[in-house]
Amino acid sequence: MSLAERTQPVEEQAQTRRILRLALPPARRLWVAIAFGALSGACAVALLGVSAWLITRAAEQPALMYISMAVVGVRAFALGRAFFRYLERLAGHDAAFGRLGAIRSDLFARMVPLGPDGIGARHTADGRRDESARGGQLLARLADDVDELPDFALRVVQPLVSGGIVVLATVVAAFLFLPEAGVALLVTLTVAFVIGTLVNRWAAGASERRISPLRAEVAGAVNDLVTNLDVLVAFDGLAAAGERVRTASARLTAAMRARAAGLGVTAGAVSVLAGAATLLALAGGIPALQDGRLDGPSLAVVALLPLAVFEVFGALPLAFGAWRRVRASAERIADTVPATVPDGVPVDAADAAEFAVTGVPDLRVKVASAHWPGTTSPVLHEVDLELRAGERVILSGPTGTGKTALAHVLTRFLDLDGSYTIDGVDVRTVRQDDVRRVVGLVEQQPYLFDSDLRQNLLFARDTATDDELLAVLDRVGLGEWTAARGGLGTPVGERGALVSGGQAQRIALARALLADFPVLVVDEPTANVDTAVAERIVRDILRTAAEDGRTVLLISHTDVPDALITRRLRLESGTLVL
Repeated sequence: MSLAERTQPVEEQAQTRRILRLALPPARRLWVAIAFGALSGACAVALLGVSAWLITRAAEQPALMYISMAVVGVRAFALGRAFFRYLERLAGHDAAFGRLGAIRSDLFARMVPLGPDGIGARHTADGRRDESARGGQLLARLADDVDELPDFALRVVQPLVSGGIVVLATVVAAFLFLPEAGVALLVTLTVAFVIGTLVNRWAAGASERRISPLRAEVAGAVNDLVTNLDVLVAFDGLAAAGERVRTASARLTAAMRARAAGLGVTAGAVSVLAGAATLLALAGGIPALQDGRLDGPSLAVVALLPLAVFEVFGALPLAFGAWRRVRASAERIADTVPATVPDGVPVDAADAAEFAVTGVPDLRVKVASAHWPGTTSPVLHEVDLELRAGERVILSGPTGTGKTALAHVLTRFLDLDGSYTIDGVDVRTVRQDDVRRVVGLVEQQPYLFDSDLRQNLLFARDTATDDELLAVLDRVGLGEWTAARGGLGTPVGERGALVSGGQAQRIALARALLADFPVLVVDEPTANVDTAVAERIVRDILRTAAEDGRTVLLISHTDVPDALITRRLRLESGTLVL
């Protein structure tokens, strides 16, 4: 067991092995590629052996009939080496890369129950989210690391099996020509395998393990630079962000150069041992020639077979370097997408029933405790909240007191110790998606797709007509703005870069109205807008809720007239105080 395996949790080890098994093509397709690889390697060895015999035998000037078969063999093996090599590449790559769709589908299927709080579920001791496995680094794990997995079949399994077959067959052939040559070749290959593997591990092992994390670091630095470009320019942080990208890129380049140097050292060590194998073959073959146990053409074959087989053998020590790289990628994926759902993320029970409500329901939540996934310290405790149908409730409190956590408990992104019922039905007995069709969330930083206004709204209800979309935009105060910008075809930019913070919040509210959630939880809709705009947004949210008769829990610090709300609540240190 490797050091990485000893230090990796048991569940992650099982998940890593499962990912690696998923990366392997079906045995039937894998063996086809291995067979073509073995045939290509065998043709390469046979080509050099037959060529050596033909040249030596031709020097004796025999009749053409005695060497015609060798002439045909040279041509056949030369064509066969390239032909079977092409087929091996074609079959191997088709089989290996064909698994990428299955791998990504499996990963996304496992990620869905985790979102959003369980994806890269890490929080610091004080409850803040650790972003090291999100954003650009998450993208690197699910893109670059997944792209490394086909190498398990292409650069690990196939070379080891097909190369091993060719090496074994060549040793047997050398033994048939001259037993001492076969023994010498076997010993030299064994020594070369051990030394080549150790040299590769020493020269390139550390670099190979560092490359995947460094790629993620570069991706994260570039992602931060691109997505926060406006803030970096405004606060004169662009130079520092650019320096982080350059530093991360330089470290990645250095690691890749070190790996390339290690591969070169490994190849050099194997080449030296190939020369040693040839010398040993000659040392045993020349006395055999003198004793009459071996003729001249056969001696040429015995002397050159080591060079041919070492060409095929060279991929074997490198396969272990590829194995370290592939395993590191699988471990990082397993770390991101755990085999089991982290504690704190709600999942459907095996007997979960379908759930729907008519009208606007009553909600009752009694939270004994709730904590972010990956932490043990509760972010909420002793919270008793009842939301009656049609209420408009304002929830305030200092930053970091658990307001967002309560919003995620209500929308079943975060589990709780306690009870949570909707019209008397325990949410643990029904499907979580059905709960989220009743209780909707307008997040603090709404995500807008890099498309036009129409597509960002149809995301909530794809059957809505343009008239319905325009009507809901007018309800949230964006009617005139939409008309002035050219209608529903107005682009919003990546992550809403072409709209203001207030407009993004109103678009998110319009989506929630289209989805027709009976209960709406709105988390800090005024966090990124000025005071005047904040007051208008809050008023519009409460006004539209009153018009529809829906329940609203509004998390906000903005002052609101008593006439627009039914209750005020305050959360401090994870507990309701009012």
